[in-house]
Amino acid sequence: MAKSSIVGYPVIGENREWKRALESFWAQKTTEEELLQTTKEIRLANLQKQKEAGLDQIAVGDFTLYDRVLDTAVMFGIIPSRYQWTGGQVSNTTYFSMARGNDEAVASEMTKWFNTNYHYIVPEYEGQRFQLTENKPLLAYREAKKELGIEGKPVLLGPYTLLKLSKGYEDKDVPSIILQLIPLYQKVLQELQEEGVQWVQIDEPILCTSITSNEMKTVTEIYSQLTKDVDGLNILLQTYFDSVEHFEETIALPVAGIGLDFVHGGTKNLENLQTHGFPQEKILAAGIVDGRNIWRSDLHAKLSLLETIQQQVKLENLWIQPSCSLLHVPVTIRSEQKLDSTISNALAFADEKIKEIHVLQTALQSGKVSVVTEFEQSEAALTAFNKLPARNRQEIREATSGSILSDSKRNLPFADRKIKQQEKFQLPLLPTTTIGSFPQTPEVRRTRTKWRKGEITDQQYKDFVNAEIKEWIDIQEELGLDVLVHGEFERTDMVEYFGEKLDGFVFTEKAWVQSYGSRCVKPPIIYGDVAFTKPMTVEESVYAKSLTNHEVKGMLTGPVTILNWSFVRDDLSRDEVTNQIALALRKEIESLEAAGIHMIQVDEPALREGLPLKKSEWKHYLDWAVNAFRVATASVEDTTQIHTHMCYCDFNHFIEAISALDADVISIETSRSHGDLVESFNDYHYDKGIGLGVYDIHSPRVPAVEEMTEIINKGLEVLDPAQFWINPDCGLKTRKRKETVAALKHMVIATEQARERLGASAVK
Repeated sequence: MAKSSIVGYPVIGENREWKRALESFWAQKTTEEELLQTTKEIRLANLQKQKEAGLDQIAVGDFTLYDRVLDTAVMFGIIPSRYQWTGGQVSNTTYFSMARGNDEAVASEMTKWFNTNYHYIVPEYEGQRFQLTENKPLLAYREAKKELGIEGKPVLLGPYTLLKLSKGYEDKDVPSIILQLIPLYQKVLQELQEEGVQWVQIDEPILCTSITSNEMKTVTEIYSQLTKDVDGLNILLQTYFDSVEHFEETIALPVAGIGLDFVHGGTKNLENLQTHGFPQEKILAAGIVDGRNIWRSDLHAKLSLLETIQQQVKLENLWIQPSCSLLHVPVTIRSEQKLDSTISNALAFADEKIKEIHVLQTALQSGKVSVVTEFEQSEAALTAFNKLPARNRQEIREATSGSILSDSKRNLPFADRKIKQQEKFQLPLLPTTTIGSFPQTPEVRRTRTKWRKGEITDQQYKDFVNAEIKEWIDIQEELGLDVLVHGEFERTDMVEYFGEKLDGFVFTEKAWVQSYGSRCVKPPIIYGDVAFTKPMTVEESVYAKSLTNHEVKGMLTGPVTILNWSFVRDDLSRDEVTNQIALALRKEIESLEAAGIHMIQVDEPALREGLPLKKSEWKHYLDWAVNAFRVATASVEDTTQIHTHMCYCDFNHFIEAISALDADVISIETSRSHGDLVESFNDYHYDKGIGLGVYDIHSPRVPAVEEMTEIINKGLEVLDPAQFWINPDCGLKTRKRKETVAALKHMVIATEQARERLGASAVK
């Protein structure tokens, strides 16, 4: 009979208990022992829910204290020397130092997990000798079996994906790295086999990227070595996020099962399955339910897909599961009490997706009639949802197909705009600024909560926000920053804030997902057609500008980031939804300009994460993504300076697209990557303004002036000083006041010293 399975489950708990436990420990309010006990309770509660849901294959070892890639690196001793680890079991102090930095060492680089909004810690190869410090999958298996009687399926990040996600090595180093990794993976698998484990899930999502034939041969050799001494252990090689690049070679790997995504890249995977068949002796773990979005499944369509797959795979060899780990969706819809029922009934979070898997499993085995009620309820919910007027606004659909979408060019090229803008703004060499947000203190959050609950009036809340703006305008002036920001104290989240003010969005109370570390976000839901209703940021920006003679940037989130950081309706193409957002933002930008704001930052930190895994699909995505940004920003005057910001991505592969945005100034993270990004400017002449982030805002440490100076100097080796801006690498919302002021002070000092070395006047 077909079985039900899961790739992974959210770690955060229904009420973010995991986040609170971590942050309490980091704040030294609880001990390490208390942290480990609390996280164990959360972990076991997660597993118990899956057991009670009747899952046949429950993943264990997918739980983490920070990040699973970091867990894997630590398990194999891939630890940079700056953390002064000398071997043996790795302490949590070292573990969290790699994730967050400490007083002596910067944190490891952080970047996006494939094309998702989850961030992983990048392993760093320094020529070190690897060692197995701890068999984490074995410990997870033992715990689940002892505490809950669960015969779990340990989960392990695969060796080739681990290699490809790491940094610090050259092509010539690959054979030696693989030769180090294989014995360690073998040891892990052998110990699991000796323990009596039946199935191990090894995740290799890298197989869904554009790897070459030679790289695939390397994968084949790796798995030939890994599996030769573990005949009694069944290995499920799990892929997700797209179709596998080399289908025939993948299904021929010497493993007992293959996991394929039939949602994202599902058309190609299905086509390959029907063309090439599937080994009859192997398990096919079919990712049927969308693990990355929150919409209820069309059960009729999903069952039809399963029946098509079953033509190639015996029923007893078919596992039904989500398309990927459910860490990308909230935990349960049960926590949402205020949503409109028509919308709520159309949603499915992690727990609801597991129920859908069970319903599909039953229907496939016993016929649709055995779960007819569930099918009828699902169909009725989706029918009612699709009839909502907000999803069928014809005037918006017509606007996104109109000529305005081709009106995406500034009046003058950048070289001419630059002259006019410098005449207007009279900025010094190496102008300093920040990315946008300043610390949101507990008082800020408490006051916002009181306002939302009606405990204070609108005017009281406005007065409070204005007081915060004034305080930080004064601080910025005292520090000597050149271009100021208002601080975004009125905003909970850079996407949620705009979604609340645009038509077509709906919001949840507790639909949190992990973004990085303990950072959880509550993505807006784009359920209808998106439209501008009234100005969203003008009032705060104009007030801030009235307090200073400096320029104050207007701050917006860009159309592609709003799309990529939301749960998006799945009945329209993503580019069409993005164009709706772009047209709405265009009206906001025009409103800011009309109100006297002539520096406007339109952040696109998520531009890179939307890049398809297949290189052959990059151009199409970048064409519409870049055009959407330009649609939003192109209508301003020549003297209005458009800024944008991006962070934690590998930009080297699409720097031409960044230039094509035609933003006057772009700010980019370089602190965690230690300035590596600037090397790309050796190969590509970037002619616009650029701010290279000179310190990591995700770490509580205050970097020394010398550290920032090193990054500035490295940038000046490849950039014209006339185009160079100085800024932190991201917003400062999550930082404390004291460390923020201290770090910015160091940044200004480093800038002034750089100006002196360049012989530039610091007169403002």
